[in-house]
Amino acid sequence: MLDLAREIIGSQPILTAFLAIGLGYLVGQISIGGFSLGVGAVLFVGLAIGAFAPKAQIIGPIGLTGLIMFLYGIGILYGRQFFEGMVGAGQKYNLLALVGCLAGLIVALGLGHIFGIKIGHTLGIYAGSMTSTATLQAALDVMKNKDPSIGYSIAYPFGVIGPILCIYFMTQIVKPKFPAKAQRFHMGEISIGERHAGKRLDELTTALGGVRVTMVRKGGHNVVPAADTVLSAGDAILVVAEENEAIARAAATLGKLEPGRLASDRADLDYIRVFVGKANVVGVPLASLPMPTGYPTHLLHVRRYDADLVPAPDLMLEFGDRVGILTPPDRKEEIRRHFGDTVKAAAEFSYVSLGLGMVMGVLLGLIPIPIPGVGVVTLGIGGGPLIVALILGKLRRTGPMLWTMPLPANIVLRNFGLAMFLATVGVNAGQPFVRTVAESGFTMLFIGVAVLLTTVFIVLLVGHYVLKIPYDDLVGVASGATGNPAILVYSTKMAPTERPDIGYAMIFPSMTIVKVIATQIVGLLMVGSSAG
Repeated sequence: MLDLAREIIGSQPILTAFLAIGLGYLVGQISIGGFSLGVGAVLFVGLAIGAFAPKAQIIGPIGLTGLIMFLYGIGILYGRQFFEGMVGAGQKYNLLALVGCLAGLIVALGLGHIFGIKIGHTLGIYAGSMTSTATLQAALDVMKNKDPSIGYSIAYPFGVIGPILCIYFMTQIVKPKFPAKAQRFHMGEISIGERHAGKRLDELTTALGGVRVTMVRKGGHNVVPAADTVLSAGDAILVVAEENEAIARAAATLGKLEPGRLASDRADLDYIRVFVGKANVVGVPLASLPMPTGYPTHLLHVRRYDADLVPAPDLMLEFGDRVGILTPPDRKEEIRRHFGDTVKAAAEFSYVSLGLGMVMGVLLGLIPIPIPGVGVVTLGIGGGPLIVALILGKLRRTGPMLWTMPLPANIVLRNFGLAMFLATVGVNAGQPFVRTVAESGFTMLFIGVAVLLTTVFIVLLVGHYVLKIPYDDLVGVASGATGNPAILVYSTKMAPTERPDIGYAMIFPSMTIVKVIATQIVGLLMVGSSAG
């Protein structure tokens, strides 16, 4: 029976790939002390399958296709935050992460030389310590053998566990304080006082920073706000803001809070919530958003997944957003048709833009970059698609071409792509992995631990005690430098604000590119010197 299973697995690469993915996700759900490997378990199940069935090999572009899907999804999601991180404090954060990542590489090379570890294994250990699939692919490309996969597999588990433990102990030492998680959307009704009677709406709201007027009650009727609306004493406005204090300040300036009149009267304007499902309203700033003509409408509220967003003029809608619209009661169906109003939109995106974006990414990765004294490097499959996706994620839309995709679709694309890549790497390295672990597994694990701790200690200790980086920013930087999303998830538990996500978005793409290029340079130098 075992021989038959080995024969089937060894002769059916597609079956083998999905067996590794399915069993890997099952194993990844096992939680020990609150820690689980998640999609990373696919790698280890793949190694076990490869060791069990020596003939098993997943050939062709399956793994590389998965890697491109993963990196493209990352770039599209974090493009805007990444480029914002290239200015201001983000430059300091990136420099800190750069020092940490390069120091980790130096430690890997130094200890690898001391203990006589092959350079392919050493580069794989570095990639595994950083849990960087793109770096692993760069090492595989430059070494042209499976050695990096073995080092990667040995170092990967502590590459996930190590940063989580470091962040845990750092949090216990620092004991940071964070404000309670604030609701991002507050509403209030303000009655206009006597001293502001006769003023235009734009005159009243110019000085009220952070507060937006979404509806006006005038002469006993609710109307859509307009800049030239002249207000009288006793008229009311419905305002929204990210902070309740901003509404209180506005009320103290204009009159007083007097809830109930606007929200309860729906004779002239009713409130309807619809899903965004049409491409022509996606990726367009709200200030330029096309709205139905011939009757009054106003966008009051945006709900994106788990967050309520204030409808600022530069906010762009995404597929799957749920928007609240003020409209005459008899126009609701027209509003639904205008926005599409289908929950299926949460999984829809343009395969045209996806295909074009990936093509441009692969082509960019092929461009040779000559480095004097080293040779020619490329951004490769790891760097090219990521850079193109970051740019397109920042642009979001060019003419009719929409580059972004809804978060649920992005998550599926990334996770499935990463699972395919890890399954391929694991299955193909199964046999040599067992042999290498028996010979020098403990030494390679020790090197991986040293590499990881070097990077994390530099980021956390220098970032906190020398650079005085806010703690929620700092754990995001540490998560981005080490790379695995599970580390980011844990960081947001230790620092429950949105700043870890922003820090991760600023650091992860740039450090991935740094690791890819640095790995190629080291590989070319080492291979060249050994050949000489």
